Amino acid sequence: MFLPADRRRGMKRSKSENLHFVASLIVFAVVALDQASKLAAKAYISEDVVRVLPFFNIVLVMNKGAAWGIFSGKSTFLLAISFAVLAAIILFHEKITEGWRERAYALSLIAGGIIGNTIDRIWWKAVVDFLDFHAFGSHWPAFNVADSAICVGVGIFVISNFLRPESGKKNVAFR
Repeated sequence: MFLPADRRRGMKRSKSENLHFVASLIVFAVVALDQASKLAAKAYISEDVVRVLPFFNIVLVMNKGAAWGIFSGKSTFLLAISFAVLAAIILFHEKITEGWRERAYALSLIAGGIIGNTIDRIWWKAVVDFLDFHAFGSHWPAFNVADSAICVGVGIFVISNFLRPESGKKNVAFR
């Protein structure tokens, strides 16, 4: 093995290494689940609507924009924004999370979602959306696993900022 002798014996990771390992797993899991679900949607769903529940359908929508189709046809701009946000998450991770573990995991969800949708923009020239919720004749715009991960990540991050406004650097070591 390529680990120092003291690390091979105990194989213990520091809190920082555990945090980064779990955060990396979250990013990988979101991207894998997102891409697998989108490939399944493209393979098994045609132009027809698949009714699953009275309030939920599966549809195939190729979204050339961002949320709700805004910036449609501006894929270069959307790719630039995606890369800029990913770079900020990577470069300023410690400062943004302020030492709180849940914020690190929230950023991992956001990063995984951004990567999933970026893969689509590069590969398909549009984002594959397929989850369609509706009620009383109104439909929420179709979305996907990556979009869900981004929304959940932002939600966790916002809640954490309200519940823990002070720095948590003493609680989680990032070094």
